Amino acid sequence: MSQADPANKPEVSKTTGWSVEVTALYRTYASWLTAFLARRFGREIAEDLAQETFLRLAQHPLDWRSPKALLARIALNVGQDHLRREKAQKRPRLVTGDDLPEGVSPPDQHETLLHREVVAKLPRNLRDVYVLSRFGGMTYAEIATHLGISVKAVEKRMTQALRLCMARYRG
Repeated sequence: MSQADPANKPEVSKTTGWSVEVTALYRTYASWLTAFLARRFGREIAEDLAQETFLRLAQHPLDWRSPKALLARIALNVGQDHLRREKAQKRPRLVTGDDLPEGVSPPDQHETLLHREVVAKLPRNLRDVYVLSRFGGMTYAEIATHLGISVKAVEKRMTQALRLCMARYRG
């Protein structure tokens, strides 16, 4: 199987909407891929991750000289994305004055203004990531999609933004 030629649209299966090649790979490797993912991420989500793997494969036609290796790589990426989403959902969100824990006072006006000033002085690319994460409640994957950058770039920018904020608070 080879990379799709943009001039020749690949033949599409009427039942799945995928190319015939992806449908054939699904029939051949779906049970193997589900077992592969179950060993790494658990049986309860393995089928969903396998389905997402084939969806990604269908969206980006590639050279399939070694289909098992390709499916394994895509599946591991899908699994890592899943773990990141889970971790982000468990991350504490910013609290408002209404839902502060007992004994914790809301930031005073000076602290709020200082924080806004520090964030406003961040370079735009770092500020965008920081604001979307901390105030928008978006996950890194959502930010990456929104800004059209990789998740790794979001992680690096967030790390830089936090370092700059901490340096400015201390200085």
